Amino acid sequence: MSSALKALTAEGFSIGIELPLDNDWTMAGGLARREAGRLPGEPDLDKQAELATLADRLGYRALWIRDVPLYDPDFGDAAQVFEAFSYLGYLAGITERILLGTAAIVLPLREPILTMKSAATINQLSRGRLLLGVASGDRPVEYPVFGKGYDSRSHAFRSQIEMFRDWGAAKLPAGVKLLPRPIEPLPLLVAGMAQQRPDWIGEHMDGLLAYPGTPAEHVQRSALWRSVAGEKPYISFIHLDLLADPSAPLVRHRFGIAAGHRALINELEAMKAAGVQHIGLQFRRNQRPVADAMEEIAEHVLPVFHTE
Repeated sequence: MSSALKALTAEGFSIGIELPLDNDWTMAGGLARREAGRLPGEPDLDKQAELATLADRLGYRALWIRDVPLYDPDFGDAAQVFEAFSYLGYLAGITERILLGTAAIVLPLREPILTMKSAATINQLSRGRLLLGVASGDRPVEYPVFGKGYDSRSHAFRSQIEMFRDWGAAKLPAGVKLLPRPIEPLPLLVAGMAQQRPDWIGEHMDGLLAYPGTPAEHVQRSALWRSVAGEKPYISFIHLDLLADPSAPLVRHRFGIAAGHRALINELEAMKAAGVQHIGLQFRRNQRPVADAMEEIAEHVLPVFHTE
């Protein structure tokens, strides 16, 4: 297991944050977006650096970003608007300890050698903090724009994973090397099944980025993962609205929950018991200022799960 994955799962369970750090899915956030002329799902990025460094100082374990090459109105969400590797380089420069993850790079849309070079560069510049989540992609409109075949993306995904494993040796001319070469293999985490068989995923990938769900759903999903991948990490995400009342009961909504921090602790305990080893919190539904929620979780929730 890579050093970054060991750091993610060292205590059996850890908590991170999924960017963008903006509550643009709330009524107030939506109003601010319209007044600023931003597209649906396009977050307010003014405070991203401030909040990313706050997450690092507060002891969250990882920052996760998405790879969304094009804005497709049919998906209703511009999501992560920066180019993923460029943004990771920026985050590596303003943070010190927090792991940097992608959820996930769409491999079939990218030139393989340059993808490998970008990932290795980020990993070295961040001193080994990269968690490279990868995917086959699910937005059909993007593929013809990039000159790629949507129906052949499963094959393209497998081919690129093979290149990562031998660091391009089978494709490069004799004597030619791809630098920088990682000291240890980069941790490759798959988002979903990437159009592959479960047994192939379990054998070739280092961890799973699972779709958000309830603890009961994760019991079933993690059991399937364990059956093909053994003890490789199982990771998921929660869209959280942290309520001001610490004792507010949990209410489920699409992709996550609204709850006070005591109910959040119970939910995370249930996630851990269900086999989840890391949860990334997404604050786009959060009614309160994101910084306030991050600080409250750091005070009351992180100490329950993070002992180092």
